[in-house]
Amino acid sequence: MNITSKQQAVDITNCDREPIHIIEQAQQHGVILIVDYKNNQVLQASNNCSNLLNLTVEQIVGKPLENVFPQEISETIFNKIKTQQSLYPHELSFKNQKFLAIPHLTDNQELIIDIEPFGETVNPILFQEELTKILKEIKDTDPVNVMCHQAVSLIKDLYDYDRVMMYRFDEEWNGEVIAEVKEEKLESWLGLHYPATDIPKPARQIFLKQGVRMISDVNYQPAPLLPELNKKINLSKSELRGVSPIHIEYLKNMNVGASLTAAVILNGELWGLIACHHYQPKFINYHQRQSCKFLAQVFSNKLALKESNTFLEKMNSSEKIRKKLLIQMNSIDDSTQALSKFTPKFTDLIGCSGGAIYNEKRITLVGKTPSEKQVKKLISKVIKRQPESVFQTKQISRYYDKAAHFTETASGVLSIRIGNEHNYVLWFRPEASTTVDWGGKPEKQGYVKDGIQYLHPRKSFEKWTEEVSGISNPWKSYDIEAAANLQDTITHVLVRKQKDEIKNLNDSLVEVNKELETFSYSVSHDLRAPLRGIDGYSRILINNYLDNLDEYGQNALKTILSSAEEMDLLIEDILTYAKVGQNNLNLTTFSSKKLVENIISSQNIKSDYPSTGIIIEENLPEITADKRMISQAFGNLISNAVKYSSKTENPKIEIGTTHENNKTVFFIKDNGVGFDPSFKNEIFDVFSRANSSKDFSGSGIGLATVKKVIDKHEGEIWAESQLNEGATFYFYIDISEK
Repeated sequence: MNITSKQQAVDITNCDREPIHIIEQAQQHGVILIVDYKNNQVLQASNNCSNLLNLTVEQIVGKPLENVFPQEISETIFNKIKTQQSLYPHELSFKNQKFLAIPHLTDNQELIIDIEPFGETVNPILFQEELTKILKEIKDTDPVNVMCHQAVSLIKDLYDYDRVMMYRFDEEWNGEVIAEVKEEKLESWLGLHYPATDIPKPARQIFLKQGVRMISDVNYQPAPLLPELNKKINLSKSELRGVSPIHIEYLKNMNVGASLTAAVILNGELWGLIACHHYQPKFINYHQRQSCKFLAQVFSNKLALKESNTFLEKMNSSEKIRKKLLIQMNSIDDSTQALSKFTPKFTDLIGCSGGAIYNEKRITLVGKTPSEKQVKKLISKVIKRQPESVFQTKQISRYYDKAAHFTETASGVLSIRIGNEHNYVLWFRPEASTTVDWGGKPEKQGYVKDGIQYLHPRKSFEKWTEEVSGISNPWKSYDIEAAANLQDTITHVLVRKQKDEIKNLNDSLVEVNKELETFSYSVSHDLRAPLRGIDGYSRILINNYLDNLDEYGQNALKTILSSAEEMDLLIEDILTYAKVGQNNLNLTTFSSKKLVENIISSQNIKSDYPSTGIIIEENLPEITADKRMISQAFGNLISNAVKYSSKTENPKIEIGTTHENNKTVFFIKDNGVGFDPSFKNEIFDVFSRANSSKDFSGSGIGLATVKKVIDKHEGEIWAESQLNEGATFYFYIDISEK
């Protein structure tokens, strides 16, 4: 039977990925069994089973669980798995000693059973007193440091470890001993910091799952699981799982003989650890460990309540300031001035040394800040590149090297983005220059073998002091929440002001439309009245006095009359164009073929242009639209087609439909003079003509009016043409939603 263990060597590059959850070893005080419960077969057993259980690996592996446990216990475990009930420990005996079998399922539904000594029997009354003491003595009304001291004191009293510490993580997973109770002879570690590598990521993840972890003897001889399986089993929840050799060496370097560690979990995250050290081997039984886990949970709950109360207090304070800022923004048009020129200022919302508002590329500084140029660089190099609208860091120099020049004013930065534009509000905190006392120099150490640098934990844990600069006090959750709330407030105010501006603009447009109607009336009556006089008197002169004038006088008189007629036509076209936008749609359904025929008849095309051939599609569809407006559109397009093809040898006009993208598209096609295709968009502008030749009269408003009609019907119009090859105008309308 192969008992070789193929563990991956851990080096400087991969210590944060060490697979400690699949270390196929057991601690020497207990036995691990891996069981295929579906087939009732033991797959693996730690090779210390013969010493503890008086059963060899060969007597266990490949056999039913009843070879190890009484049948009643085996059946109970299997039935609870089958019915998806919780698994609980079972008492049993080996070699006339009491043991506890602790079963659990992995995430992949593999059954793992830890078998460990039962230990000293706990008096139920004493146990009840312990629980009561835990609940009573940890008070969420006390400061956090007092709560921590109460927790470690309780652990020390209950389990009598030589040293019990509360170890708190920072945001980078460095740790600090913030509470400690110890034997008098021991040196104090209170206030010492430890680098994140001391408790790497895999270990932190397992603490989150397992809650409590005991090493009964640091100098134990690991018992490998046999035989080695091709599939690695996740042992992260095992009470007896072997320990990383790096961690064992770490504890030996600290002269620790045994340890107990419980996780402090706050809002689903690992907040810290209760770390117990003993300087000789020490075993506490399963039930004692569970009470320790319970204490850690009680402490975590009280801490969460404490943090929540602190958060609410801070938020209530910031909310009062935010409401005052809201009043200022509602009262003052310029939001930047409202936030920065009056009391309170936006910098009063959050504990900071100063701040900046970046609005429309203009910087406004408040308090102690970097220079305007430095802030602009900071925004362009860091803030604008952040994907989230709220950004915070206590060490901005990690993102921007040149920030080292202004650490005295802005080592920490908290920013919010306003709207979709690159406008920002920033808060600054100066560096909190201080010294950090480390438990030994915080460097990874190692040795080189075969070209690979293997990791060694440091051997010295004497206090090592480091000067720290360029780092501010961290931004707390209530700081970030207050900033986010202000972000919402500013956005709301800006949106409301935009709505007010739009309303004012709409009111102005209504007023302009009324003035336009008045102007239209003036054009219709006041301007046309003198035109009618010019036209009337010109006709009188032509009818009665034309023969009395020489040729120049006659031409001048005829020019006056034709100019008056053109002016009257222009006024009529302008009025038509203006009215299209003012009138609401009066929708009806009618025959487009009859409409086209009536237009051709009313324009006297057949008599005025007898050589022009007009082809009308036989099955022109019915159309739902404003009949008067669509008649204007068809009329203008047909008259243009007739006019611009009239000088062609065989003028021809086609009126029909085609289909594009499930839409009925009308077209009016001619074979006339056409136009330059580069002007296919400009021809729909006011006073723009498809053909500027003096051979064709027109005001340049007709096609603009057509486009306005089609736009009113939520449609589209376009044209295709080449010079001297005719033109085709297409349009569709889409008012199905109306």
